[in-house]
Amino acid sequence: MSQIKFSVSNTNSKAKSGAVVVIGAAPVGEKVQLVGSDLLSTSELKSLGVTGKPETLTRTLAGGQSVAILGIGSDSPDVDSWRELGGFLGRALSDVDALELQLPLTDSAAAESVLEGIALGSYSYAGKGKQPALSSVHLTTALSVDKKSLKRVTVLAQAVKETRDLAATPANELYPSHFAKLAEGAAEKHGLKIEVWDEKKLAKDGFGLIAAVGMGSVRPPRLVKLTYAPKNAEKHLALVGKGITFDTGGLAVKPLGGMLGMKYDMTGAASVYAAILAIAQLKLPIHVTAYLCLAENMPSGSAMRPGDVFKARNGKTVEVTNPDAEGRLVLGDGIAAASEERPDLIVDVATLTGAARIALGVRYTGLMGSAAAVNAVKQASQAAGELVWEMPFAKEIRSYIDSPVADLQNSKVGSSFGGMLVGGWFLSEFVGNKADGTKLEWAHLDIAGPADNEGSAYGYTPKGPTGVMVRTLVNLAEGMCA
Repeated sequence: MSQIKFSVSNTNSKAKSGAVVVIGAAPVGEKVQLVGSDLLSTSELKSLGVTGKPETLTRTLAGGQSVAILGIGSDSPDVDSWRELGGFLGRALSDVDALELQLPLTDSAAAESVLEGIALGSYSYAGKGKQPALSSVHLTTALSVDKKSLKRVTVLAQAVKETRDLAATPANELYPSHFAKLAEGAAEKHGLKIEVWDEKKLAKDGFGLIAAVGMGSVRPPRLVKLTYAPKNAEKHLALVGKGITFDTGGLAVKPLGGMLGMKYDMTGAASVYAAILAIAQLKLPIHVTAYLCLAENMPSGSAMRPGDVFKARNGKTVEVTNPDAEGRLVLGDGIAAASEERPDLIVDVATLTGAARIALGVRYTGLMGSAAAVNAVKQASQAAGELVWEMPFAKEIRSYIDSPVADLQNSKVGSSFGGMLVGGWFLSEFVGNKADGTKLEWAHLDIAGPADNEGSAYGYTPKGPTGVMVRTLVNLAEGMCA
């Protein structure tokens, strides 16, 4: 997907010649009417079969122009609805070179949302071949939408695209060392500091859990730390991403049906990677570190076995009762490392548990953590129009990770109760303390459900990798700067 050039003015003079004009129609009383335009009469709309229902599109000619009549469902859609409508436009008109929008937008937030939706909806995986033709969108409106806002739309869309592309890349092309090299190139381009731990350095520096997960593969693990630290930063946000570039289940090998799609198991790392790049491009005044916890979980003679015990970065020992609960292991080391700098907030992102899909379906992200962190993430997700649902730290679940031979075990084998909560409890054991001895603020995002859309595309969400939570993370950083 090439970047779309956005422009805004109160006339159509900046619209590209031959652009398709997009106007809105909605049910008003018992009739369907254009809202914010007079290009067509009510009778003409009726003859064309226009219903005004949201996410419907009718193409016609009017006044010598190619026109697309977008059903908007209401004469005043809210911000989230405009983003979804924009996504539908991006998908439906991706084969068009240029659009001119003449829509009944009531404020600048709605204007930015519809443009963001178009940018997100027009996505196609870069490795698939033919790419969308849409390259120019002009918004005709009296509303004020400045260049900074347009840049933000472009940067966010590019960050989501980056996440989707990485998640869709085959595991034989994207593996730990390759991901680390991509990060090195991006760090140089955007002026970030980077530190990479290979398998030897991981062992030397006490990252025993990441090393354990990766030791069954011929492609060794990596830990990548990216740092964005502007001089005017007052707050510090740490992001930790699960980056299992392929998950066979290890010696707890998955059946074929469960293994398909496991190239997506690095989406958490892709999300925090794309988020820190976007934050740097937007030049937000906040210190951000991103930890990409990268490994392949493979079965072999050198793979970790059920019953093996390994020591984590924070000194805790972990009994591996389930080699297929490997994501929480790599995150444990990553969260422990992030804690050492005592940031104001730690957020981890992971396709962690199938239990999240069972509990919440495929559109909600599971959220756990400290009260302040959870509230901050909720606010950021609402601004992004992304769905989260807070899950409890049920006290009775904590005993599930007690081990008779180590400080912790990574799974309670044989129990299907509260699988998402077990994962959250495990990760909480690696969150460090503030200077006063209290726990650091921390939130856990389980994106196992919404990270991959197995169904049909909808709104601005494509079939396949979605890039969920990237915009929430950027919004979170922006909120911490306020």
